[in-house]
Amino acid sequence: MTSFRAVLRVLEYLAYPAFAGVAWWLLALGVVTWLPALAAMAHALQRWRVDGEARCFTGTFAAFPRYWRRLWRHSLVSTAAFGVLGANLVFLADRPHPAAYALLAAQLGIVIALVPYHVGVAVTAARAPEAALADWRRGALVLAFGSAPRGLALLGAAVVTPVVTLPVPFGPLLFGPSLPVLLGLVLAESRDPDRPSHPPTEEAV
Repeated sequence: MTSFRAVLRVLEYLAYPAFAGVAWWLLALGVVTWLPALAAMAHALQRWRVDGEARCFTGTFAAFPRYWRRLWRHSLVSTAAFGVLGANLVFLADRPHPAAYALLAAQLGIVIALVPYHVGVAVTAARAPEAALADWRRGALVLAFGSAPRGLALLGAAVVTPVVTLPVPFGPLLFGPSLPVLLGLVLAESRDPDRPSHPPTEEAV
């Protein structure tokens, strides 16, 4: 019986992040909706971690409207920034000049920095949904850049997860967005263990 429960626990840790990842992809089809969807997914995963709420798929959809209202401008700016940076990287990659290489490295560095920052925004928003947007941003900066090992862990999770989940059917799609956020929630809790981590009910978000 104990081994059976252990197997169910392992399956739970695979299934719920996968369901949350599917919900994120469906919501992110709106392009500029990806950041509110990331925060909503983090909210659903946090409720699962803290309260045992297993409805990670529907929970992500339920939380999305509240985060959309708070984050759509931020998401729009971030989407535009990623688009400009991507275009710059493509342009500079074809320019065999030392100055172009320096600019390419700088642009790539910005992209690398934005990844843990946006994971941090989602994590902070999930842990403190009642806080102001400015507090979410400050919390994201502290989570992503306040500690080098923590920031590298978030970046590493975002980069490595799609690779290590390749053997799983649709693994990078299912776990690519959810596992870095799940790691961020764990790191945030270990950084600030005294802060209440129970998100309020959906009505209070």
